[in-house]
Amino acid sequence: MTVTELLPLLKQTSDGKVILPLHVQPGAKRDAIAGMYGEQALKLATSAPPVDGKANAALRKLLSKWLGIPQAQIELKSGLTGRDKQFVISGLPQTEIANKLVENSK
Repeated sequence: MTVTELLPLLKQTSDGKVILPLHVQPGAKRDAIAGMYGEQALKLATSAPPVDGKANAALRKLLSKWLGIPQAQIELKSGLTGRDKQFVISGLPQTEIANKLVENSK
């Protein structure tokens, strides 16, 4: 996965936030960025189970760690119970988000 592949997925909102589309694999052996999910989302694996919002909370915590920002700057916009999700990230430009995610995918 490269920054060039990831950048088109990141959509900028009118208020300067960035929407990050994800395809999630809960209950995985480890937490990891698993590459691209076609051309529409970033694929993430989390060891958290898909029960009672645990996977969503784990994803928020992982994104916070990988992006180096507080969890308060990461909000689940859609996909509360599905594998396809959208997180809204505030406080970072698209290119910085893409660079940090690519760094953490290695």
